[in-house]
Amino acid sequence: MKLMIASDLHGSYHYAKKMAALYERTGAARLVLLGDLLYHGPRNDLPEGYAPMDVAALLNEMKHELLCVRGNCDADVDQMVLQFPITAESVILYLKGRMVFATHGDVFHADHPPLIGGKDVLLHGHTHISAAVDTGRYIYLNPGSIALPKDGHHSYMLYENGVFQVRELSGEMLQEWNIA
Repeated sequence: MKLMIASDLHGSYHYAKKMAALYERTGAARLVLLGDLLYHGPRNDLPEGYAPMDVAALLNEMKHELLCVRGNCDADVDQMVLQFPITAESVILYLKGRMVFATHGDVFHADHPPLIGGKDVLLHGHTHISAAVDTGRYIYLNPGSIALPKDGHHSYMLYENGVFQVRELSGEMLQEWNIA
């Protein structure tokens, strides 16, 4: 199964449209969103094209293709305008025989991981910095941020056949990790 994984839209309709178009082009079966969908948060500048209600409308059109977790900037009131669930703190995926613990990254993260091991995968956003690291106990993956990157790359992740790729919106591959 092919998945597209993105995080930290922060209400940017400009980047949400780019993400949705990319998702269509990739042919992925699902779009996994790792939180911080609508609100920019008090520590972040407004992202380009800040329009949370337009982002909500766009994502609502994709509701049957989304798998989402709650970010620290997502609130109960956000759920009122979204037609798909965003209140789960984490979701567990099984890919190529490995457990993938997907979360936003504000509670469980590389410095405070959940109880995983044996080459399980910790997948989260929140830092706005892409990553692919073998910690020795688990694999840590982060797609970065679509709208407010802190590493200079408006990035997302693709997963297919045991391989995770961090990609720039331009399509340039930044990192690759094989879990197979």
